[in-house]
Amino acid sequence: MEYVNLCNSGLKVSRLALGCMALGTTDWRPWVADEPESRAVIKTALEAGINYFDTANQYSQGVSEEVTGRTLRDMAKRDEIVVSTKVALPQGDMPTQQGLSRKHIFEAIDASLGRLGMDYVDLFVVHRWDYETPIEETLEALHDVRKAGKTRYVGCSNYYARQLTRALYLADAHGWPRFVTVQNHFNLLDRSDEMEMLPLYLEEGIGYTPWSPLARGKLAGADYQGSDREKGDGNAASIYGSSDEAAIVTEVSKIAEERGVKAVQIATAWLLQVQGMTAPHIGPTEVAQLKDLIDATEITLRDEEIARLETPYDLKPIMYAINRTSGGMR
Repeated sequence: MEYVNLCNSGLKVSRLALGCMALGTTDWRPWVADEPESRAVIKTALEAGINYFDTANQYSQGVSEEVTGRTLRDMAKRDEIVVSTKVALPQGDMPTQQGLSRKHIFEAIDASLGRLGMDYVDLFVVHRWDYETPIEETLEALHDVRKAGKTRYVGCSNYYARQLTRALYLADAHGWPRFVTVQNHFNLLDRSDEMEMLPLYLEEGIGYTPWSPLARGKLAGADYQGSDREKGDGNAASIYGSSDEAAIVTEVSKIAEERGVKAVQIATAWLLQVQGMTAPHIGPTEVAQLKDLIDATEITLRDEEIARLETPYDLKPIMYAINRTSGGMR
């Protein structure tokens, strides 16, 4: 497994991050793996050299953090791994149980550490922009969380370029920690981050760790019939369904057949070759799926293959404008 620096920091992370949204309990979503299957996936990831594990307090309503933390404590040394969790999405019905207020951030980090069974996380990520809390309040609270030793770095997810620019400017102006990574939606079917975000990451030295690299399974190939995740996800219809998708998936399948590999491996290999890419967040629920994605790190696409994959794409509107209140689709 190759390791790279997370943005301009000294933190080394594997080229693939294991996203743990789908590891937790089927009580939350039917497509989520329960603990025995989740442990097997994490064990295989560790054995392959993956050291970067990302979860969130909202995933399985906290059970993902519990399962991820328990498994990592059983199978890895703390100084060998990089653990990330997130804050912002609702943890209850009351308005104080969500968002990025100082109160909720302080309470959320303590609750997450308790579920993870850890003294600190390596990366604490704001899950979305909070339109009801001043960004200055959020950034200062994150600064204080880091000063308290509860996180080493901070990051953001589902941000627009203007939001990231403002956050970086204020962090620099006040001496608060900069976001070292951005987790946005990005794959062969949605490349809207290429318009503004990718150039900004490169200019500012921000690590890019996108989610949904296989587009809810749509990039599994031309014979794809729909994943359990997509069928049970009300947001999928608002993200996908554009007229260019069939042509892109066809090219993925053709190149995979020509190379004698799987479509998911071609889609992942393409992502790893995007300029500025740090570590895409993969989300397998089975060991076999994970092994396929790990093998994709050994594939290098030729320029003409990349052109075939990219040419059918039609520019999409930035997806985060769809729903201001959710601030993203994950």
